[in-house]
Amino acid sequence: MSILMKLIVNADAEVRYPTPGELEQMKNFVMSGERRLRLAQSLTQSRERIVKQSGNQLFQKRPDVVSPGGNAYGEEMTATCLRDMDYYLRLITYSVVAGDATPIEEIGVIGVRQMYNSLGTPIEAVAESIRAMKNVTTSMMSGEDASEVGAYFDYLIAAMQ
Repeated sequence: MSILMKLIVNADAEVRYPTPGELEQMKNFVMSGERRLRLAQSLTQSRERIVKQSGNQLFQKRPDVVSPGGNAYGEEMTATCLRDMDYYLRLITYSVVAGDATPIEEIGVIGVRQMYNSLGTPIEAVAESIRAMKNVTTSMMSGEDASEVGAYFDYLIAAMQ
């Protein structure tokens, strides 16, 4: 849910008009819309590069994942791992557009531990893959853009730990 929707829902729940502070938050959100869309476009256009480079970093740092018996051993399982990385990058892109971590929380985090535990996937390896994506992504951006996008990666990494 975007900050706009949260502010509106909160005001409506209290049967009131938005406060001056809330209106200022709404104004800032609208004014930053072009920037958020530019960042989302950059992530979308670079997704293959980000996932590929991040996967390589993960597999170098965690060779156990791609070794026999590892969760990403073999072409099919490696492709599944990269697919999951792409999924998390997509959630981060949604959050950038929304200006809020709700898409990560509601779509990508709820139940994730149970799912990975049931599959025998080490959650720390998933967190490591997200760290790798953060490193690749932020290295492609200016400081301010990297900071904004990096915060969503950090949110997801923290949720995985």
